[in-house]
Amino acid sequence: MIGLVSATAAGRRARDRLAAAWPEATRVYDTGGAGGAGTVRDAVARAFAECDRIVCFLATGATVRLVAPLLGDKESDPGVVCVDEAQRYAVALLGGHAGGANELAHAVAEVLPGCRPVVTTATDAVGVPGLDTLGLPVEGAVAAVSRAVLDGEPVRLVRHVPFPLPALPPNVIETAGDGAESDAGSGGGYTVLVTDRALEPDARTAVLRPATLAVGVGASRGAPADEITALVERALADAGLSPRSVAELATVEAKADEPGIVEAARRLGVPVRTYPAGELAAVPVPHPSDAPLAAVGTPSVAEAAALLACGEGAELVVPKRKSEVPGRAAMATCAVARRRTRGRLALVGLGPGARDLLTPRARDELRRASVVVGLDQYVDQIRDLLRPGTRVLESGLGAEEERARTAVAEARAGRAVALIGSGDAGVYAMASPALAEATADIDVVGVPGVTAALAAAALLGAPLGHDHVSISLSDLHTPWEVIERRVRAAAESDLVVTFYNPRSRGRDWQLPKALALLAEHRAPDTPVGVVRNASRPGERVTVTTLGGLDPAAVDMMTVVTVGNTATRTVAGRMVTPRGYRWQGGS
Repeated sequence: MIGLVSATAAGRRARDRLAAAWPEATRVYDTGGAGGAGTVRDAVARAFAECDRIVCFLATGATVRLVAPLLGDKESDPGVVCVDEAQRYAVALLGGHAGGANELAHAVAEVLPGCRPVVTTATDAVGVPGLDTLGLPVEGAVAAVSRAVLDGEPVRLVRHVPFPLPALPPNVIETAGDGAESDAGSGGGYTVLVTDRALEPDARTAVLRPATLAVGVGASRGAPADEITALVERALADAGLSPRSVAELATVEAKADEPGIVEAARRLGVPVRTYPAGELAAVPVPHPSDAPLAAVGTPSVAEAAALLACGEGAELVVPKRKSEVPGRAAMATCAVARRRTRGRLALVGLGPGARDLLTPRARDELRRASVVVGLDQYVDQIRDLLRPGTRVLESGLGAEEERARTAVAEARAGRAVALIGSGDAGVYAMASPALAEATADIDVVGVPGVTAALAAAALLGAPLGHDHVSISLSDLHTPWEVIERRVRAAAESDLVVTFYNPRSRGRDWQLPKALALLAEHRAPDTPVGVVRNASRPGERVTVTTLGGLDPAAVDMMTVVTVGNTATRTVAGRMVTPRGYRWQGGS
């Protein structure tokens, strides 16, 4: 929950704007005046105690004095953002990383017109990911290692599991690590260690804990939480595994509300995940038993649930073991599985070229990637957005399949990869060849982008107001007979048609042929839009007619949109009505 605190009329107006933008995520703390509920100090204190983050529409000095007596530690304090009286700046004042203030400052600035985020955290200022912003539990010498990263000192990166990290600066060098003791530093240089092993880092090592483990739990009715918790903790300790890398407790559906299991999960800080007995029974395990089969319908709960929770390729690292309580039989079993760490492939559409048409999600994926793969001219568009240390694998025209294979191979190696393309990655772009190569051993994320057809349509007016189709006229990969059949079908179906790749020096006859096919079913005065370099320098927009279009004015940087029989030109703009009952004159 985000607490909103204001003291002036201007502050209240800005506060109400945020409250309207985020109605489910905000809580207003009124102060003074008509209907007010106490002083600003009281409001800040209540918000500090009740909210995860706070936006104060106050001066930074006043906010510092108000929150200073309330401070505890960076792990528990809420993030605090200050917005000035003129709403020119949203200042991340407290809890930039752990409290989420940096992210909140950017979000506030997006809602308030003319407002700019102010973030002074060192890593954010220079584009280096903070170790405490990677979405993983982190422990050890976080501050010292972060400072070494920023100062350009040599820092080792050791990954016991190939977790897909974002790009780190060139002074962070990945090295192989074998023994847990040597990997933890042992008085050497600075180290970032990615591991699920239980070890004590030295004063120069920061440890990142990926959630690689799942604990399967079986329990008799009424099994005490203390017994289950002690069993899990002992199993992890004996295997040399960290509880901070446990993602969940898994069990059979029949035990979803078992109080001891629910409480043990709460103590470990993880959710409970359940599976039907039939699904568990289908999992091959090394130690099946008749007891759970009779009780809940599956020969294995602990081992089968742990393996299912970790998915394909899971490794059973702790076989089933029973709790030990002197004087009575065990009431709980547990097993631990490790999931195969998966690389990440983001298919990122960059839009038509203009920076403001690059989506925030695409920006985030570019910043998250440690490897970017793409056509050289597209890489040039976004090179300034990449983090220091990002490895760029670029190539020229005609190497689409090679780029797709490269991106998938990098993801299979456990890296975070962004495969970029113009427009939308799934429309005449890189998503198709990449997904043809990708198998189930990597995570794939699609990031939609603004297509050339949409960018051109916005410039032309509303030509895509009814059913429409996009057709590429390039016969490099598609036989012309197939393209012609599709154009003819679009013409007969009265669809608005957008032509991609309409004409090049080596392919100058396809566009006239396609227009002739459309002309068999549409009048010569049918509106046609021609957009060159949509949203890029040299943008040119022309509205003409099917009979008046000069194909020689079209090239590969152009999108051609041909209206249907209902499309009209209104005030120089193409408009296709949402229905075929056109109302009003043209």
